[in-house]
Amino acid sequence: MGVLQRIAIAYLVAALCEIWLKKGDDREVRDVNVDYSGSSLLRKYQLQWAVTFMICIAYLLVLYGLHVPDWEYQIPTIIDQTTSFSAPKTFLVKCGVRGDTGPACNAVGMIDRNILGIQHLYKRPVYARTQECSINSPDYGPLPPDAPSWCQAPFDPEGILSSMMAVVTSLIGLHFGHIIVHFKDHRNRILQWSIPSCCLLVLGFALDWFGMRVNKALYTFSYVCATAGAAGVLFVAIYVMVDVLGYKRAAAALEWIGKHSLMIYVLAACNVLPLLLQGFYWRQPRNNILSLFGIGT
Repeated sequence: MGVLQRIAIAYLVAALCEIWLKKGDDREVRDVNVDYSGSSLLRKYQLQWAVTFMICIAYLLVLYGLHVPDWEYQIPTIIDQTTSFSAPKTFLVKCGVRGDTGPACNAVGMIDRNILGIQHLYKRPVYARTQECSINSPDYGPLPPDAPSWCQAPFDPEGILSSMMAVVTSLIGLHFGHIIVHFKDHRNRILQWSIPSCCLLVLGFALDWFGMRVNKALYTFSYVCATAGAAGVLFVAIYVMVDVLGYKRAAAALEWIGKHSLMIYVLAACNVLPLLLQGFYWRQPRNNILSLFGIGT
C-alpha cells in the first residue's frame, strides 16, 4: 500500500466510528445548556475508545507474540551484460524469534509478505540507508562487503499492522475534534487538549526508555504516543497564538500549507519541489536551501 491508501483507511475507520459508535443525540451538541466535562466526554465516546484500545492490544500481541520463522527472498541479478540475461539470486534471512523489532525479523514485515505478497512491497526501504546496508549512510549507497542478508529485502512502511496504528492516530485526532465541538470556552479547550497531549508525550518517551522504541517504519505504540502528544502540544500552542491571542498573520504560511497540503505532497513525492528548492543557492549550486538541512549533500 501507499501512504495515501493508509490515510484513506484511517479516515474511513474514524468516520465509521464517529457515525456508529457514540452515545447520545447530535442535538446535545447544539444545546448550550449541556455541561460537558472530561469524564462525560469519555463516556459519550467510550465505544470509540474501546475500539482504539482493542486495536492497540491486537497490534502489541501480534508484534511481540507472533513467531517469525526463517524466510527468503529473491532479487534479479544480471549475468550476461550483452544479452541482459538475469537470474534470481536467493537470500536467506535467519530469524526464528518473537518480539523482534529490527529490520529483518519483525512481525510487521512477515504479515505483509504473507498477505500482500513480497512482490508488492516497497523495494527501497528506509533501513537500506543504515550503516549495515550502505557505505554512504545515512543515504542510499552500495552495500558494504559484510552486509547482512536482509539489506535488499522489500519492506512496506505502509503495511497492514502500521495502518492499524494509523487508525489509532486518527481516532486520537477525532477526540481533539470532539473537544472543539463540545467545549466552547478557550480555557476548557486548552485544558482538555493539554492534559492528554502531555500524558501521551511522556508515555511515548517512557516506553522508548524502557525498550519499546519509537519506530516510524513499524509504527510502534510508542511512536503513536510520542507523535500524537507532540502534535497535540503544537496544536495547543498554535491555538493559543491564533485563536486566543489573535496573531493570525503569524500563521498565514501554515494556513496556506494546510489548504494546499495535497498539492505539496504530490510535488514532493514527484521530486518536483526539491528540484525547485535546489534552484535557490548561494554562489554555487551545492550551496542551496536543501543543503542547510543535510538533504542532497
